Amino acid sequence: MPILRNVGLAVTCAAGGGQDSLHPIARAAIAWEGDRITWIGPEGELPARYASLPSEDAGGRLLIPGLIDCHTHLAFGGWRADEFERRLRGESYLDIARGGGGIASTVRATRAATADELIARARATLASMARLGVTTVECKSGYGLDEPNELKLLEVYHTLAAEADAARADAPHAGVARAPQATIGDLPTDDAPRASARIVSTFLGAHVVPPEFKDRREAYIDLLCTRLIPEIARRRLAEFCDVFVEDTAFSVEEARTIFRAGHAHGLRAKLHADQLHDGGGAALAAEVGAVSADHLEHVSMEGIQALRTASVVAVSLPIATLYLQAPPMPARRLMAAGVPVAVATDFNPGSAPSSHLPLALMLACTLQRMTPGEALKGATLYAARAIGLERETGSLEPGKSADFALVDAEDVTTWLYHFEANACVGAWARGKRCSTR
Repeated sequence: MPILRNVGLAVTCAAGGGQDSLHPIARAAIAWEGDRITWIGPEGELPARYASLPSEDAGGRLLIPGLIDCHTHLAFGGWRADEFERRLRGESYLDIARGGGGIASTVRATRAATADELIARARATLASMARLGVTTVECKSGYGLDEPNELKLLEVYHTLAAEADAARADAPHAGVARAPQATIGDLPTDDAPRASARIVSTFLGAHVVPPEFKDRREAYIDLLCTRLIPEIARRRLAEFCDVFVEDTAFSVEEARTIFRAGHAHGLRAKLHADQLHDGGGAALAAEVGAVSADHLEHVSMEGIQALRTASVVAVSLPIATLYLQAPPMPARRLMAAGVPVAVATDFNPGSAPSSHLPLALMLACTLQRMTPGEALKGATLYAARAIGLERETGSLEPGKSADFALVDAEDVTTWLYHFEANACVGAWARGKRCSTR
């Protein structure tokens, strides 16, 4: 049972008190056994039974729950740097998509990539995310858009999740140092056991209609509903079914059909909603009982009220807002209405080619006027809610998963105000060390 002592400030991000309530503990310590937190509180109140156990010194740093990236498109082939420049020269995202670029371009590259190539690339991205303190990652398919390639992407995520489980089973518990007490920043990187983030898979076959079904939309939707969704559910390759509701993607009625099939096979709904215009995505998310509605840059007040009534989490994706130079999600209006706002990267090769979740948190502050505390809770407890894991992770509480990160800052505001490439000095996923700076 390891202990982390000399934490300058721990923010537990527990439920209650609203989005800006982080429930801080000054001069704290945390203890865990296996993959579960057993105790957290002021170090001066550490129970006597823990006194002689192996420990590490946090060096007076900030302790936060492990970050949760609740919206990524982790596995894909190729990049789209050319479109970045085209947008800077005045072409719109929609114009590029209508001309065969955008998602369709990535579909071609992803279909050409082997599973091994996709695994190697995604594995490297997960490692870089772990170094930032990310311990849970939601991963969408959506760049295959046919039966073999959508299954290929979900199998990639299944393989990565299995690798992470095996690594955690084999590695010794982090915190059992060579000396009775060691300082986190002083431990060599090679001494830290590695463990990948928890993987949560989402089926996004309804990303766009692929070119070969351009004039046969109903046939593609039938493929999703009668072949892919049943097969994915049978093989337990995904927990969620997502639909991009947009002029260039799927209509509200088409999305209803897909969600009915997903619901019948136990896949919970998520939506790409109201990103490029108010298309009724937020209202649909509420109607189908979606766990989250993501983007929402153009959500209406009626949509906001529907989300609140149905207890749907709004997922902010400010890196995409920055790259597309779009109006930001109206986070303050959503929070004022009582809608919880999560923050994620939307990591993808087109509109958000960065997996840097702390960058997304800083942008949530500067673009959406969220406070640092609101943004952090959006990438911890509320992000956990957006993937149905709020009972498992997202806050530092006894009984929850031992997912946490040490940040070289005195408090959350200082961390996000004085933005650096990486202020995380160590992270643990389910009780195992997954990174050391």
